[in-house]
Amino acid sequence: MRKSKFDAYQVCWLWFVVVLLLQITVWAQQPPFDVYPPAEPPYFRVRYEESIEPGELIFPVNYTIWIPPKVKTLRGIIVHQHGCGEGSCSSGLSGAYDLHWQALARAHDCALFAPAYEQPQKADCQMWCDPRNGSAKAFQRGLEDLGTLAGHPELGQLPWALWGHSGGGHWAGGMTLLFPERTIASWLRSGVPLLEENPKRPQIKPHDLPATALLVPMLCNPGTQEGVTVTTGKFKGTWPANLAFVEAVRKRDGLLGVAVDPLTSHECGNQRYMAIPWLDACLRARLPKENGTPLKAMPRSDAWLAEIAGFKAWPAHDAADPETLAWLPNETIAKKWMQYVKDTAVADTTPPPSPTNVFRKENRIVWSCEADLESGLSHFIVKRIGKRFAMIPETPDTKFGRPLFQKLLYSDTPTQPLVRMEYVIPKGAPLSGYQIIAVNTVGLESKPTRMTFRR
Repeated sequence: MRKSKFDAYQVCWLWFVVVLLLQITVWAQQPPFDVYPPAEPPYFRVRYEESIEPGELIFPVNYTIWIPPKVKTLRGIIVHQHGCGEGSCSSGLSGAYDLHWQALARAHDCALFAPAYEQPQKADCQMWCDPRNGSAKAFQRGLEDLGTLAGHPELGQLPWALWGHSGGGHWAGGMTLLFPERTIASWLRSGVPLLEENPKRPQIKPHDLPATALLVPMLCNPGTQEGVTVTTGKFKGTWPANLAFVEAVRKRDGLLGVAVDPLTSHECGNQRYMAIPWLDACLRARLPKENGTPLKAMPRSDAWLAEIAGFKAWPAHDAADPETLAWLPNETIAKKWMQYVKDTAVADTTPPPSPTNVFRKENRIVWSCEADLESGLSHFIVKRIGKRFAMIPETPDTKFGRPLFQKLLYSDTPTQPLVRMEYVIPKGAPLSGYQIIAVNTVGLESKPTRMTFRR
């Protein structure tokens, strides 16, 4: 009898454990959304579960933000928004850790913000990429909560510069149309909001085009294989949608540019070497000196106009039929644009920043390094006594665009696990005399930084 009671107790306990594990499984993040870098300062993260309330987000969402160290008061937010589907959505988990995008944020005392909407593969992407379906509300809640968490309460009131890919372009464009007074500029990679109903896609609701949105710099950036030079395949409708958006905005003299990527389809390719300088120009022109004051108007006198699907650009005052041409902010950007639409080989003549905090502990050399604003980071050279000893990484990745130290995913975010800035000295090799050199993606080298020893 005693044994049977013990068995009954065991059975009850096992059932309790099973129920508990099932609950944990339900509550836990599921693949592919359960793998992400740690969020330790200067990184901060919040996550919200899905909601069943009307007008609220039906998917869980993970928001990560990077705040430049030593910045006392932030001036704005740069948002890097992924596209639709599980693969793109999960790629957002590493977006705030991108060194190149951090360089843009750092240059303007801005935070770098990366969402990761946990959308199941076959779910309706419109339920987040249309901001009216709860993602705008969740986004602003995230800014408020992250501001409290990071000790930057101004986050909830700052303007934002938006970058979006595919469905993220739809989201970024939608946010621009809904909140033009908060939007500094918007880069729309392979995705735009609709301004008129599309009978073939009735689930996508059109947006209004308010006059205030015409004053916000925007740029459409489709790949040439998305309906421009290749008119078949999955993404053939991207260019017609972009063209309809461009024509509607430019007809009303809106500040909208077009840069057709000559090398790609839907993948992001080398677009960051155009997007980051373009956003940099817009941030310089529009960020106010004091928080809480309106965004500055984009200067009209510096503008250039360019062929919508061509290769030529002119000063705006020299161009005929401006509504048939695309807008660019100034001559510097126009010259970069003319190179980008030709072969994406945007020029850069300035070397990257030198590595810092280079030290050896036992047989490991570790360091820190900021990315080059114009051209990012390709790799590092390890030198000893003036001779090249190694390259980190040995074979830089070239799958999506130029070789980068942080290998890129399809949606323009770093791969995981995040690559480390370190070199393991081979067994038997000398332990002293090393230098580290940073190399950007056009091959320019920084000044070398000598290694120190740390116990």
